[in-house]
Amino acid sequence: MRWLALVSGIALIVVAAAAVTRVSDTREGLIAEVITLLGGAGGISLLIYGLAARPRPATVPASRSAPVAPPRRQRSAGDLRLGGAGIALALILLGGLALSGGLLWAALGFALLLPMISGCVYLCVRYLRANP
Repeated sequence: MRWLALVSGIALIVVAAAAVTRVSDTREGLIAEVITLLGGAGGISLLIYGLAARPRPATVPASRSAPVAPPRRQRSAGDLRLGGAGIALALILLGGLALSGGLLWAALGFALLLPMISGCVYLCVRYLRANP
């Protein structure tokens, strides 16, 4: 499934890049612009899914014994580095928006960056809560 998502994402990005050459001030150009935007968005999301998805664990048949708590993950310094780098990038972007566009643009940028910021905070918290 991951390879299919990767190939589909790359194909959609190629279609979006090809549609860029046809964008103009006509009806056909507007259609090409819509294809560019939707193809690029779909391609990027499929590409990210294909690169970031983990394989599903094998299903274990249910037993009558008492449920066992799953072992906690070991600490991964990559989680902390990736989360910290994402938070730093968000702060740099928001600072640039605040300096160049004002506080309203910074608020809009914060709203748009909120999913990224929450994911980065999640990575940092996951690192802190893992077993030493």
